[in-house]
Amino acid sequence: MTRTIKLTVQYDGTEYSGWQRQLNATTVQELLETALAKMTGATTHVQGSGRTDSGVHARAQVATFRTEATIALAGFQRGLNTALPRDIGIVAIAEVEAGFDARRAARGKHYCYRIWTAEAREPLLDRFVWHLGRPLDTVAMQAAATHLVGEHDFTTFRTADCDRKNPVRIIRRLDVTTGEGGLVTVDAFATAFLKHMVRIVVGTLVEVGLGRRAADDLPRALAARNRSEAGRTAPAKGLTLERVFYET
Repeated sequence: MTRTIKLTVQYDGTEYSGWQRQLNATTVQELLETALAKMTGATTHVQGSGRTDSGVHARAQVATFRTEATIALAGFQRGLNTALPRDIGIVAIAEVEAGFDARRAARGKHYCYRIWTAEAREPLLDRFVWHLGRPLDTVAMQAAATHLVGEHDFTTFRTADCDRKNPVRIIRRLDVTTGEGGLVTVDAFATAFLKHMVRIVVGTLVEVGLGRRAADDLPRALAARNRSEAGRTAPAKGLTLERVFYET
């Protein structure tokens, strides 16, 4: 009997070329598939909820695989966590209905981008933040962010080689908050994202926070549908996939 297994995967993406298997590069998907092949003796395809870029992290990436192996769920979890590097872990596992697909069934995602604004570096945070080293006007950044909430054509906020035919996406929430010390976070909730979309949005909001762009410039940038009208692409290491949403 073929089973469908759902994994919740957490990883520090620093050492990996993203989620998706690639030639001549180490990825999270590849390592999972290699570990499963050793456990089951069969070639196993792992389907993620979506790609994460090189250097991007995940607190709760969701993935599924199909198998005829009779290994118990706890055995799969223990075996994978033993075989995988310590910067990748299976934090939850479940058996789901045969038709469940981690990518197609996803109804939304939450990404968090973290910026460290203090001048002094924080070594324990450094792998997970963009160390900007300058203060940001988060009130202005939030004012700018409100212009991006809703359904829009996000051509301006995607990379030139993005292969998605439809650039329209729905951002449900875009929150800029100040945490302890010099930490600023940008939390983005959307039905789906385009390639580098969150990082380009963050790079643009940082321009607003530094006073280099007005908050009310965002509607014009959106309407231009031109990548050159947005800010820089923020570094990958500040971005974490926090959660994938499914219908309950």
